[in-house]
Amino acid sequence: MRDATRTVHHPAIDDSGYASLSPATQRASTIVFETAQDYTNRTKRDLDGYSYGLHGTPTQRILQAQLAALEGAGYCAILPSGQAAIAVVFLACLQPGDHVLIAEAAYPPVAGLCRNFLAPRGVTWSSYPPRIGAGIAAHIRPETRLIWMESPGSTTMELEDIPAITAVARAKGIQTGIDNTWATPLLFKPLAHGVDFSMQALTKYAGGHSDLLMGSVTVRERAQYQALRDVMRMLGYHTAPDAVSLVLRGLETMAVRLAHAGRVATELAREIESSHDYPVLCPALPSHPDHALWARDFRAGSGLFSVVLTAEQAAHLPRALDTLEVFAIGASWGGTRSLIAPMSVDGRTPPDPRLYLRLSIGMEDPADLREDLVRFFAALAP
Repeated sequence: MRDATRTVHHPAIDDSGYASLSPATQRASTIVFETAQDYTNRTKRDLDGYSYGLHGTPTQRILQAQLAALEGAGYCAILPSGQAAIAVVFLACLQPGDHVLIAEAAYPPVAGLCRNFLAPRGVTWSSYPPRIGAGIAAHIRPETRLIWMESPGSTTMELEDIPAITAVARAKGIQTGIDNTWATPLLFKPLAHGVDFSMQALTKYAGGHSDLLMGSVTVRERAQYQALRDVMRMLGYHTAPDAVSLVLRGLETMAVRLAHAGRVATELAREIESSHDYPVLCPALPSHPDHALWARDFRAGSGLFSVVLTAEQAAHLPRALDTLEVFAIGASWGGTRSLIAPMSVDGRTPPDPRLYLRLSIGMEDPADLREDLVRFFAALAP
């Protein structure tokens, strides 16, 4: 073998005795085959068999298996973002002429997906009040094929009665899906409550450091997973192994980070509620209208809650935001840094004109967060 060839062909080495706690980051576009027959039969491999790097490497398979175990699922699909994960569920379930129901509290781009992409292609959609429970039956049409939930809503914080909704859907042969990013499977396991598709934005708590985008969908049945994978293959979805490795690292500390964020968020929400004249929307507080549902279905509180501002208070918001030293101004959540962001809500019946202040608690010392909020609310006062 000549030198130019040696620079391309990697030598085989003996890796016996080598064991690392960290999963290897396997990158690949081309997958090679031992024999011509293996190559000919590559399309007959199992759903998670290796045929081309687009469809995943062992690094991704580790993350899929770990998330499936956490969710109590049979299968897990990894997508390049949370919104991509939602879109794949919709495209796997819906055909022209079908109808999808989405909660009014759902992540706003879900309505955008329906309005701007699905509707022009013959899929109709409508929304429902998130607190409707078994009353969802009144919103179902003969052509309804999917009900999409989000509980709690990541801005308005309403909880849905998931078992009641899934029972109605199951009786009518309708599939259900949920955005479970607020809770993660550590605090709520949707599949155990009758949901078909459990989605989370791994961008948030699983990634944990505000430096990647990713989503996942877990399901119980192989046919559901096949439908997801078929859509992913046709659209050419790929999730980079380096980003997957960061999520695998983030998962190792997620339980500790989420417990800290949830505890501190609940404490701060309680203090804001008792010390300031602001409605606080935190499901872990007894004052929340859906607290009983939260106590029934969730293991603990998450790190995200909202404060409702009046128009007069909102007028002073820019001045108040500029006082912050610990909280950063940003619209995501689930990372190590605490965030604050003003949010408005569209698509409600009747319209909701209120301004919501969404707070995401990170890993800072709670005393520093308290001092920051004291300055903030002092500047917010008229």
